[in-house]
Amino acid sequence: QIQLVESGGGLVQAGDSLRLSCAASGRTRSPYFMGWFRQAPGKEREFVAAISGTGAGTYYADSVKGRFTISRDMAQNTVYLQMNSLKLEDTAVYYCASQSGVVRAASVPQSYPYWGQGTQVTVSS
Repeated sequence: QIQLVESGGGLVQAGDSLRLSCAASGRTRSPYFMGWFRQAPGKEREFVAAISGTGAGTYYADSVKGRFTISRDMAQNTVYLQMNSLKLEDTAVYYCASQSGVVRAASVPQSYPYWGQGTQVTVSS
């Protein structure tokens, strides 16, 4: 089992920055592929970014490419999402997720058996 706890969400203005953190605990001896997803009211959960177990590979949704950066601190078992130039449409609950074992499609929520509780990000004009 892996437990994930997100933090860092909040209310910001368009153009501002936020950094989300996701702390992993439990069965973390082998660093797994991890991702960030988001879900806005009335919408499907959508892929934001993912990072490989080693941190060497990163993947982004087109909507956030160039603005968001995913990274991980292996020693702290923590994954970060640096969000710059935030837009109104970035408003959503952001979820951290972890894969387990064999790497599966990074952008598919069903590839991730472990999820955090989510953190709200609200961008205002």
